[in-house]
Amino acid sequence: MPLDRRSFLGSSAAAGAGVALAGPAVTAEAAPAGAGARRKRYSFTVMGTTDLHGNVFNWDYFTDKEFDDKDHNDVGLAKISTLVNRVRKEKGRRNTLLIDAGDTIQGTQLSYYYAKVDPITAKGGPVHPMAQAMNAIGYDAAALGNHEFNYGIPVLRKFQEQCDFPLLGANALDARTQRPAFPPYSMHRLRTPYGRDVRVAVLGLTNPGIAIWDKAHVQGKMTFPGLEEQAAKWVPRLRSMGADVVVVSAHSGSSGTSSYGDQLPYVENAAALVAERVPGIDAILVGHAHTEIPEYVVENRATGKKVVLSEPLKWGQRLTLFDFGVVWSKGRWRVESVGAKVLNSNTVAEDRRITRLLGDEHRKVVAYVNQVIGTSKAAMSTAEGPYKDVPIIDLINHVQAETVRAALAGGAYASLPVVSQASCFSRSARIPEGEVTLRDAAGLYPFENTLEARLMTGAQLKEYLEFSARYYVRTAPGAPVDPARLTNAEGVPDYNYDALYGVTYDVDIAQPVGSRIVDLRFEGEPVDPGARFVLAVNNYRASGGGNFPHVAKAQQVWADSDEIRNTIIAWVRAKGTVDPAEFARVGWRLTRAGTPVF
Repeated sequence: MPLDRRSFLGSSAAAGAGVALAGPAVTAEAAPAGAGARRKRYSFTVMGTTDLHGNVFNWDYFTDKEFDDKDHNDVGLAKISTLVNRVRKEKGRRNTLLIDAGDTIQGTQLSYYYAKVDPITAKGGPVHPMAQAMNAIGYDAAALGNHEFNYGIPVLRKFQEQCDFPLLGANALDARTQRPAFPPYSMHRLRTPYGRDVRVAVLGLTNPGIAIWDKAHVQGKMTFPGLEEQAAKWVPRLRSMGADVVVVSAHSGSSGTSSYGDQLPYVENAAALVAERVPGIDAILVGHAHTEIPEYVVENRATGKKVVLSEPLKWGQRLTLFDFGVVWSKGRWRVESVGAKVLNSNTVAEDRRITRLLGDEHRKVVAYVNQVIGTSKAAMSTAEGPYKDVPIIDLINHVQAETVRAALAGGAYASLPVVSQASCFSRSARIPEGEVTLRDAAGLYPFENTLEARLMTGAQLKEYLEFSARYYVRTAPGAPVDPARLTNAEGVPDYNYDALYGVTYDVDIAQPVGSRIVDLRFEGEPVDPGARFVLAVNNYRASGGGNFPHVAKAQQVWADSDEIRNTIIAWVRAKGTVDPAEFARVGWRLTRAGTPVF
């Protein structure tokens, strides 16, 4: 895929889009006696967001009401815009830059609608709401996130075309040429009264896991080498090109961990490693991990220099501010101070300029998600899904298993038993009694995963379940059980706990990890380790997401191109009435020494 030089701001285009001109943020300090003229100093601020995931409005399309959580956070670019305006007013707009660390165009029904329902790729199609909002706010650059690739490269390229700022990805390479498929960096000049511009380089790095998670879209087209090696390649170049300040926008967490095990030789959450091992970086805007890190200082082991990292909370809940101080020394600007903090978007109102700009798009999507697609005989909820086998998760699994059986009917694998996996993606998803809307069904599956069928043995299924069961905190028999503290052991997220449907088993949480699955049965009989099963599994897991054993290397016998979410919606429409009695069953339970926990 050729490099889009139109948006490559790292060379001759650096004086164009994305350039800020500095104003009054200047100080002059008297030098020590005999040191000569007063030293020139200048200060500026780089603002940052990350993991916006399609959030423009402070709105939850799955509940059809204003967003709220237990911490009373707010979301959306309309809120971020208000914070940005305040910072620009305080600092002087020409003394600021605004960047993002990726995962922009996936995550809400607003972003889904303009990728799939009224796609931006259609002839004469609309401008993506995220491009409209970010253009209006005045972003200077954004790194690519892994979820940018969820809808395929054509949608991403169209979004890139619609943005007035560059999408950066130094480690997103054309598979054939191994040259950058996106601009690696952008260069921004901040003009000072001293006649010497401060040149700020923004290097964009994305996540190597794209090669696994979106294999269907990128295989043979793009490759994604590690963040550290690409930063080591580009940072010296940026310095040699005259960059006074180097900021990295990295769609990569800071923990040094990976969810894809040995499938790739790269670290998924590598931001702190980049700071520690690559000299010449002043600050890193961190993304991907959906955590809040106001300020985290890492010492570069080669130079001893302190590198400041910050990660603002996802969905536009926080805005990072990197405050820089530079001093003129030996014929160039040198960084003498960097500090970071985050601002909370729940402290401000939405910017009406942004909400008015996208009001029509918002209303279209609200009408779309409120379509009635069927009725339900009972209310169902995921509230207890992380620790109980609940009917609403069974619904997902039942639809997946039924879909795979129908797809394999009449073929070589039609006689094999089908087992299905599903996770609790949201603890607030629900299906009401009575009318079921599209948003109710879509809320069960907020990701754009598709469905596959893979061959697994009984022994492999047991190992798969043992790996999944590490999600629970080990709890001795007789010890009190607090559901709020029972799950997410060692930081395992809800979406990486899989329950299997079509077999029965106990999870003994009193036992150590690796020895928890008890009495695994199929149709009442113990599962034969050598027996063959078909696993109905989402493409994220099948591609290695979560690093579950065996599944990524298992033979694929069928795959669907449509999202599982749409399969569930179509199933509800076809049935007309959802009756939990048809599919709900207690296939698994938590136990301690044979005694059920609940």
